[in-house]
Parts: sequence; C-alpha cells; structure tokens
Amino acid sequence: MIIRILGEGQFDVADHTVEALNSIDTQLQAAVDAGDESEFHHALAELLTLVREAGERVPDDYLGPSELVLPAAESTLEEVRALLGDEGLIPG
Repeated sequence: MIIRILGEGQFDVADHTVEALNSIDTQLQAAVDAGDESEFHHALAELLTLVREAGERVPDDYLGPSELVLPAAESTLEEVRALLGDEGLIPG
C-alpha cells in the first residue's frame, strides 16, 4: 500500500501493517474528538513513525497514486479534524 505523508513523500507499506496503523488511527481519532492536543500530537507522531519505519520510501520520481494520505507531522489538531472521515484517516 502506498501511503503519502504530506510534505515528506510516499512510502510503500506492507498490508499486514495496516492493522497496527488502524489501532493508532483510532487513538488519533479519539484525541481529535476530545480536543486533547497532547494525545493528538503523540498519536500523530506514532502513526507517522510507524509508516516511516515499516515502509520503504518510494522514489521521488514515482508518479503512481497514493492509497492513503496522512497529514504532515506539524499539522494542527484542527487541520487533521478537517481531514478525518467517519473511519478516521485510515479506512478499514
């Protein structure tokens, strides 16, 4: 699965990693819903770190689509709130 982190690039993440990503996404969603800035920043950092560590960076000249787009590390709670759908950032 190709995942883009805004402002950073794309990563090819194995499908078996999606379950772990969904768990963190649930924490992120709860933090956004509660307006908990501290937990929000923690969950977002954890989510992006997992993508970077579990994924393989896709070359910058790759022109294929991203299956998921995640916010940049410096995104605010309000910016992420606007991106969240009913299933969080990671459907599934």
